Amino acid sequence: MSGDGGGIEAILREVGALKEGHFLLSSGRHSDRYIEKFELFWRPRAAEAVCRDFAARFAGADVEAVAGPTTGGILLAFEVARQLGARAAYAERADGGTGRAFRRGATFRRGERVLVIDDILTTGGSIRETLAALEPWGVEVVAVAALLVDRSGGRVDFGVPLAPLLQVDIAIYAPEDCPLCRAGVPLVKPGTTALPGAA
Repeated sequence: MSGDGGGIEAILREVGALKEGHFLLSSGRHSDRYIEKFELFWRPRAAEAVCRDFAARFAGADVEAVAGPTTGGILLAFEVARQLGARAAYAERADGGTGRAFRRGATFRRGERVLVIDDILTTGGSIRETLAALEPWGVEVVAVAALLVDRSGGRVDFGVPLAPLLQVDIAIYAPEDCPLCRAGVPLVKPGTTALPGAA
């Protein structure tokens, strides 16, 4: 772990969101750590405390709206916007499942100062789609904020400042090269228990 997010890391550990072990990722790869964001989101007081750090960072940035992609970005955008006294907007999956769109009457003013926020950023795909959905409105993106940046996904550049609360390096392995498999550490699919017969 690195960065200035010692307090954030402590909160994630306290609520059980930061997990260590042997995990099967949705990509099919294995990892030694996993962040279960909903362990945080199930605890509104803890989520409020985390969002207080975001709000403090951008208190003087004249943020007028906070936008986040579904799903975790919605919860963060709502709470950070509440603390900043700004509006919240949510980038949902567009029709056809390609890209994202702001729906349900959400609009932006040209030049409006928008903070884009998400929970866990690895490749940056959801954020890029959110930025693309904002582009036609001609807003000014103040920054991209993230609860956690997994640096093992490579450096991401959105063309605007990136403000993570916590940065981590998570070891990710192809199944055939996984040292945890070789060591016999039980494989767990997040959201379930150890996989039957997994070693």
